[in-house]
Amino acid sequence: MAYMQIIHATAVFGVPYRSFHDYYSYTIQTNSDIMRNNRNTGEEKSSPAKYRKDFHMEQFLMKPKVDFAFKEIMTDEKARTGFLAAVLKINPEDIKETQILNTNLRREHEDDKQGILDVRLLMNDDAEIDIEIHLSQLKVWAERSLFYLSKMYTEQISPGQSYNVFKKCINISILDFELFPDETEFYSCFHIREDTRNFIYTDKMEFHLIELPKLPKELREDSSDVELWAKFINSERKEDFDMLAQKNQYIESAYERLQLISQDREKRLEYEAREKAILDHNQMMLEAEERGERRGREQGEDRINKLNTFLINEKRYEDLEHSTRNKEYQRQLMDQYGI
Repeated sequence: MAYMQIIHATAVFGVPYRSFHDYYSYTIQTNSDIMRNNRNTGEEKSSPAKYRKDFHMEQFLMKPKVDFAFKEIMTDEKARTGFLAAVLKINPEDIKETQILNTNLRREHEDDKQGILDVRLLMNDDAEIDIEIHLSQLKVWAERSLFYLSKMYTEQISPGQSYNVFKKCINISILDFELFPDETEFYSCFHIREDTRNFIYTDKMEFHLIELPKLPKELREDSSDVELWAKFINSERKEDFDMLAQKNQYIESAYERLQLISQDREKRLEYEAREKAILDHNQMMLEAEERGERRGREQGEDRINKLNTFLINEKRYEDLEHSTRNKEYQRQLMDQYGI
């Protein structure tokens, strides 16, 4: 069996690489070659397991929908431009400049272990954009995103300034759950409009929503750029990344950045710590929900037992029988007894 050893091009040849694809030089060595080289050089013997581990490291790719990985991808200006153009449905050439304002881990309260790692951008010096990825279900996401976008809007002005200082504020939410289960489209855009005549009240605030579970299973030939980006963010397999990179030059740049950070050991440690924090948070929420459901069932059983005891003691056997068949009547009796 052959094992692949990856050697940094600049370390071997002493010259800078011309592109990402020149970044690594791949050489194939068989087990016998490895052992022969070790004997000739007097180096410590290398086991096949070591080379399997190195090979696995080079095959590893971060999941773009983990917010740490997405944040790192957005540091690439070309990828950033392509993503914004796709979601905002504008020509990439109309985006003259994008600047990262912050990529901080924002905690919503003191006990918040997970936090929200958002990407905040300034586009063309006239629009502030906040991009968030959330993997666990949060039913109040609409209210939450409205709160933070409003906060971002009001933070632009200082006492004594006029209202013309306000830049447009845009929220882009990428969710790994269905916020609007009755709707089928994966992408939605919201503005503040008049109800009957449908004209814009103000364009200073808008919301873009991508619900990843609603993505079509198969990629269509006429897929929009925003669908290609959503597929990229939701992908985990190398062959899917390769295929999407061929369809969009901006996604290709994002994929190259993803490959680069996936081979950075320090960034991989940060990524794995972040992924673990998200998984731990989701597990804690699931267990808390299960405990709540269990307590609810136990409390419900206690209330029913108390009601049955009252009815039996007062010889209200017909009411007892009726309450077992009619839950609404059972609740009325509980209210009557103050249970």
